[in-house]
Amino acid sequence: MTMTDQSPETGYHFAVMRRAIDLIDARGNEPMSLEDLAAEMNMSPAHFQRLFSRWVGVSPKRYQQYLTLEHARDMLRSNFTTLETSHELGLSGSGRLHDLFLRWEAMSPGDYARHGEGLEIFWGWFESPFGPALVMGTEKGLCGIGFAAETGEEAAMEDLLGRWPRATFTEDPMFLRPWVLNAFGVQDAGEPTPLYLIGAPFQIKVWEALLSIPSGQVTTYSEIAQAIGNPKAVRAVGTAVGRNPISWLIPCHRALRKSGALAGYHWGIPVKRAILAYESARAEA
Repeated sequence: MTMTDQSPETGYHFAVMRRAIDLIDARGNEPMSLEDLAAEMNMSPAHFQRLFSRWVGVSPKRYQQYLTLEHARDMLRSNFTTLETSHELGLSGSGRLHDLFLRWEAMSPGDYARHGEGLEIFWGWFESPFGPALVMGTEKGLCGIGFAAETGEEAAMEDLLGRWPRATFTEDPMFLRPWVLNAFGVQDAGEPTPLYLIGAPFQIKVWEALLSIPSGQVTTYSEIAQAIGNPKAVRAVGTAVGRNPISWLIPCHRALRKSGALAGYHWGIPVKRAILAYESARAEA
């Protein structure tokens, strides 16, 4: 496997941000000083502060407040959205994330039943703010993003390959690169990043509901079940959320339990917590 950075500078910055987020997360609710974080990064405090604020949107001190265990509960109290109102919320500010740079279409049920037979899927490894990201896509758009920071690269690869066992897989990061640059906010591609949803009909309904949750907002599994017209299917909704193959862009991380608990996240709870904190920081900025 090879890792393809968006650029040497971007890859370096993402790697630094990931190390800093890991350090902050490992301390739990004990904040680290700017000086201590900068020393761990082998940078001056001023340089680290500028770099972190540029890529995350807020200072390291403010970001640590978003990364606390209480943050998800706070979001549920203050940033909760029903999916009936999420479209209106998405018309302004950072909530327009998906309106601005995503478009999607779904594979037909018959095609899905063939487990990817006759489908060519391109793949490549990229740096992201949340660790190494395995990205997959067809000619129609991105169909898979998996994070390897918690699971490891081999497990992430095995996971996504197993979604479509009869497909042909071709390593071609350069084919995916423009979409990835756009997806992680490194470079504006000038047009939306296309997504190609490969799943069962029920799963796709759940994933489309997730796509309507604005950045910086959260909802609950029961709200998603209500939105798709099956209010008793909360457990099935949770399973479909967990099987979302396009992490980050289809925002399964924005689904919480009613209690505010993060619940399971396919690519690891620390990654989910980091993504929620990152989005909150960007929304504030």
